Amino acid sequence: MNESPLLRVEDLQVSYNTPTGIVNAVSGVSFELGREKLGIVGESGSGKSQTGRAILGLTATGGLVRAQRLEFDGKDLLNADARTMRRIRGNRISMIMQDPKYSLNPVMSIGAQIEEAFLVHHPSSKDEARERTLDMLRAVKIRAPERVYKAYPHEVSGGMGQRVMIAMMMIPEPDIIIADEPTSALDVTVQLQVLAVLDDMLSERGMGLIFISHDLNLVASFCDRILVMYGGKVVEECAAADLEQAKHPYTRGLLNCLPSLDGGSDELPVLRRDPSWLNATEVP
Repeated sequence: MNESPLLRVEDLQVSYNTPTGIVNAVSGVSFELGREKLGIVGESGSGKSQTGRAILGLTATGGLVRAQRLEFDGKDLLNADARTMRRIRGNRISMIMQDPKYSLNPVMSIGAQIEEAFLVHHPSSKDEARERTLDMLRAVKIRAPERVYKAYPHEVSGGMGQRVMIAMMMIPEPDIIIADEPTSALDVTVQLQVLAVLDDMLSERGMGLIFISHDLNLVASFCDRILVMYGGKVVEECAAADLEQAKHPYTRGLLNCLPSLDGGSDELPVLRRDPSWLNATEVP
């Protein structure tokens, strides 16, 4: 990266004290993020979402977050007080959740929810907030913004609901977006439409993106760099264009399990995990 990174994460650890002992959800994750698209991939339970939540101070009750460095734009996020985090969270770092059905307030109109996201960080008149909201709905390619502005979440489709979520997270004009599997609940055609909208807005506004997903092909086609996580650790980092040349056995195993339209074997291989993967850096 030519410019100074927006986000620096060094030796991030997230652990939970459970009745059966300490669970290390994230173990020593390190990376930097500039104004680029960084993908984090891995199976469920690999620590992807826990990493994103720890950055924003959204780790669940009972979780312990530690790091050598967790820094955004020169600010220490690990030791920041609640007031400082409220100024950063949503305003300078936003998070797009996985499913709008569970993230949008069902008893508030869509317009009111997007306006609230704007007014919390940019005090202004109701009229200005309404115009900014309508402009943002147009920016995410919603064809009838006035109608959607008045609608409630249950009155829009899944794809439109995800566009609404993008509009809500984008309206404060943050520096970084953390997208936690934002298209996993959508069909393939709508996925591509939503990603195209997100890509356009990231380019126009010069934002950084952390794209969390289990879909290797999707991340490879959308992101600039990829971190592969396994067992709470980053086991491999590569340019998205070089994913097919990945060397770690876990990454190779995931790639081998992907179906192919070219045919080949009748049965997809099963990923056989090896405890030594957590210490391996490449295939011997």
